[in-house]
Amino acid sequence: MGAHRTEHVERRDLRETAHAAQVRELTAAGVLEDPAWRAAFAAVPRHEFVPWFFTGRGAGHERLWAEDPDPARRARWLRGVYADTPLATRLRDGELVSSSSQPSLMAKMLTALDVREGNDVLEIGAGTGYNAALLCHRLGDEHVTTVDLDEEITESARAHLARLGYRPAVVTGDGARGCPARAPFDRILVTCTLPRIPLAWLGQCRPGARILAPLATGLLALRVRDADFAEGRFLHTAVYFVPLRGAAGSPAGLPGQEYGIPYELVENERFQFMLMLTAGALHPREALDLWRGEGRPGRERFGVTVSAEGQWSWLDDPQGPYVWPLGEADERGTG
Repeated sequence: MGAHRTEHVERRDLRETAHAAQVRELTAAGVLEDPAWRAAFAAVPRHEFVPWFFTGRGAGHERLWAEDPDPARRARWLRGVYADTPLATRLRDGELVSSSSQPSLMAKMLTALDVREGNDVLEIGAGTGYNAALLCHRLGDEHVTTVDLDEEITESARAHLARLGYRPAVVTGDGARGCPARAPFDRILVTCTLPRIPLAWLGQCRPGARILAPLATGLLALRVRDADFAEGRFLHTAVYFVPLRGAAGSPAGLPGQEYGIPYELVENERFQFMLMLTAGALHPREALDLWRGEGRPGRERFGVTVSAEGQWSWLDDPQGPYVWPLGEADERGTG
C-alpha cells in the first residue's frame, strides 16, 4: 500500500473513531435516549458537514480545515469538530453569519420536535446541512425542507448533503416567509434566534403542528391550532443562536447597571431571559421586582401566544395577570 493510500486510511480511521466517540458521549449525557435519533447521529458524521471552522485567536480568527498539510492542525480540526461545542463556519466582515450548532443541543431540539413517521418538517436556517441530514435519516428526504436566505450557505449545505446521498429540498429564500411551495408542514424547526414568530408560518402548518423556535434565550414549543393561532411554553433549556436575517425587528439588547440592577442579576441568565422577553413592555426595574416576587422563575414558567391580533408573552397562564406584548408589532416586508 502506497504512503498516500496509508495516510488516507489513517485519516479515515481517526475520523470514524472520533465520530463513534461523540455518539457514545452524547448517549452517556442522556440526550440520545431515543434509539432512532441515536441511529441518526451514528449514521451521519459531523466532519462531512464541517470541512473547516473558525476559532477566535486574539483580535482575529484562525481557520482550521480538514485538508491542512500540517498534521497537528488537522488534529485540532478533528478534535474541534467532535467536541460538544458550536462551531463558526461562515464569517462576513468579521461577523458570524452561520454556524454548526452544539451537537448535544441539536439532539435535545430534535427530541423536543417530537416527530412522527411521515411528518413533513421545515427547517429555518440551513447552516451546514448537518441537521437536515439527521432529519433525512429519520424521516426520509422527501419529508425534509431546509431554507436559508444566503445562497452560499444553501449551495454548501446541498453539496454536503449530496456527498452522503441525502437530497432534501434545500431552498434559498427568506425563512421568515417560510416555504409556501412545500407546505403544509407538521413540524417547523428553527435554528436562528427570532424577535417574534412570523405569522406566515402558522398558515403553512397543518392543525396540531409543532413549532420549535429560539426566542430571547429560550426554546419555545408552540402548538398550532390554525392559520391564526398558536400557543405554547418555553422549555427549560437555554439556547443562543445567530439571529434570523431578513426578519423584521431584532432581539433587544440587554440593559445594564444603568438601571441600578445589581451586576450579579444582570449576569443571571434566567433573569436575562425575562429581560429580553419583556423588553419594551416592562421597565427593567419592574421586571426585576416581578421576577423576585414570583420566586425567580425559570424559562419553563413562561409562554407565548401568537394570533392574528398580536403576540404576547406571559408568566404561568396566558389568561393570568402577567401578560406582555412580544417584540416589535411590525410585520412589514422582510427582504
